[in-house]
Amino acid sequence: MPVLGLKVDIDTFEGMRSGLPRIVEILSSRGIPASFFISFGPDRSGLAVLQLLRPRFAWKMLRTNAPSTYGLKTALYGTLLKAPMIGCAFPERLRELDASGHETACHAWDHRLWQDWLPFMRAASVKAWLERMTAAYRDVFGRAPGAFGAPGWCIDGRVLGLIPGFGFSYLSCTRAEAPFVFAENGMIEVPSNLPCIEEVGTGGVLHALEQGVSSPVPQVLPVHTEVEGGRFGHDFEIILEKALSLGYTFSKLSGIASGLDRETLPVRPFRMGWVHNRAFKCAV
Repeated sequence: MPVLGLKVDIDTFEGMRSGLPRIVEILSSRGIPASFFISFGPDRSGLAVLQLLRPRFAWKMLRTNAPSTYGLKTALYGTLLKAPMIGCAFPERLRELDASGHETACHAWDHRLWQDWLPFMRAASVKAWLERMTAAYRDVFGRAPGAFGAPGWCIDGRVLGLIPGFGFSYLSCTRAEAPFVFAENGMIEVPSNLPCIEEVGTGGVLHALEQGVSSPVPQVLPVHTEVEGGRFGHDFEIILEKALSLGYTFSKLSGIASGLDRETLPVRPFRMGWVHNRAFKCAV
């Protein structure tokens, strides 16, 4: 049977506050497990305004109707409004999520900083960012995190060199077509190989699910709590129902990773490339 994993990123305060409960409700009503990658630190989404000078980013904001999708307050956090903490502000909610059987993993400390400025961050700053993120995870859950998914699928050689020191069992940092082993550190990568709603619309996701059903490669759908837990909630339900009708078996990403045969996976270095309708290059 075809396998489908849901990689659910919590990127914003609003996604944590109101999007997460709705996503969990939608999943629970169908008995579907998911993997939640959590941003713990400040929501400085308002700093994205600095990227509007880039035509691809400006077009994405127009195409996705960003004010309606993310909300006005989110667009002002970190600029005119104080940046609220994301996961760190909701420890009990995260513990409930974990206790319900979903996978919890690390996504970010300061999501906006990493996504926009990683190439310009010093190695010491990258390490400190990772340390704050993993410490926040331990403070909430009382254990070390098992996985990391980089914000915006942005990584570099420094990141891959530092990551093994944090004890993750696998990574989900790219938009590659299939799992592989990073040549830089020997770690297994479980990529998001399906498009998300913001890139291709609901119809595009449904088409990708139809195309992937015959593939022996596990399919991983990227989901965002502020999107599918917001105005695209009904669309998310349509997507899940389609996947069920196609015969997909849902698995947490940790289950996908543990089921892979490392000896048969390709080993290669990461590379950056364009993904359709993404504003910036991603690791692929």
